[in-house]
Amino acid sequence: MQIRLPAPGADEQAHSQQLRQQIAASIQARGPMPFSAYMDACLYTPGLGYYSAGATKFGAAGDFVTAPELGGLFAACVAQAIQPCLAALGPQAQIMELGGGSGALAADLLLSLSEAGLTPASYRILEPSADLRERQRRHLQLRLPAALYQRVEWLDAIPSEPWQGVVLANEVIDALPAARFVLRAGEVLEEYVDLGPQGQFEYRELPAGPSLVAAVRELEATLGRRFEDGYRSELRLQLSAWLDAICASLKAGLAVWVDYGYPASEYYLPERDDGTLMAYFRHRAHGDPFHLPGLDDLTASVDFSGLARAAVAAGLAVEIFTSQAQWLLASGLQSHFEALYLETDDTRVQMALAQQVRKLTMPEHMGERFQVMLLGRGDTAGFGLERWSGSDRRYRL
Repeated sequence: MQIRLPAPGADEQAHSQQLRQQIAASIQARGPMPFSAYMDACLYTPGLGYYSAGATKFGAAGDFVTAPELGGLFAACVAQAIQPCLAALGPQAQIMELGGGSGALAADLLLSLSEAGLTPASYRILEPSADLRERQRRHLQLRLPAALYQRVEWLDAIPSEPWQGVVLANEVIDALPAARFVLRAGEVLEEYVDLGPQGQFEYRELPAGPSLVAAVRELEATLGRRFEDGYRSELRLQLSAWLDAICASLKAGLAVWVDYGYPASEYYLPERDDGTLMAYFRHRAHGDPFHLPGLDDLTASVDFSGLARAAVAAGLAVEIFTSQAQWLLASGLQSHFEALYLETDDTRVQMALAQQVRKLTMPEHMGERFQVMLLGRGDTAGFGLERWSGSDRRYRL
């Protein structure tokens, strides 16, 4: 069934066409482009990429809604989840958020932690998009008291100086460019983007490089089976080096990863033979990554088994792996909901709170599709991790 997508405006079409022409010129000059490079160009080309241009990304006016944009319940649970870690590390503890989105998580989280008397020494946002930085600044200036806002800083690069505290990453890895592979007659090929007879983008399968071949063969060995002919999926070859760089300076604390995805045994099921690559345009999901470069959000699910291996290689301990629903429920979701529900007699507010809970926890929404992985460094005995032991699913990794 063909998905009917909203028509972009004239300015949007011109914007997309400009990026399309830039990518096409690169292909004409250098030859076919690995899909991972195409995805990177679509998302991060300065001034033109999805995350680098000025259109609204998050919330009802954008292309998708993340958990923090639903309301304050998600941030209240995050605050409760990391409070023991911040308390154990003391007043020098910091928070680093990867990709600050609209700024909603930072604002709600800082307010919740301030109320609990556990305000971090600083709240640092690693945000490469100048446009999103400005949106975050405006949002935080409106939401936070001056004393709290002064603790927020934006980073131009991953910190190199040693620090301790919490790394937060909500829907970050799904936006990392992914290589696409396909099996043909037992050989590993890589998907490239080329130009067709009419100048349109089209896929082209070419021999995969040694690193991708090795990664696919290692994945087959881990799964205990070979991929069938024609099987197509994704791998993020840079994940291990990226995670190591992100967490290298973290000397003690937690890294909290929330994203949609699966353990490898479910990600690479035989029936999931076209991978998980998706495009989003104005809350419509579709499968054409060539639709509107720069306007569509391109994304692929997270292989949490791969993330766990990358964490161990980076010297981190995989402490907890569970569903978002179970993680939030063990992080006080019910008590936060009840407190806010009883604060008001406005039925519209009460219904909105109930809708938040539903979208955050129900399997058909974010509850089971989103997973949470907690990575630890140093002595984590005082971080309260036992709260999630009953729902820990590390055995599935």
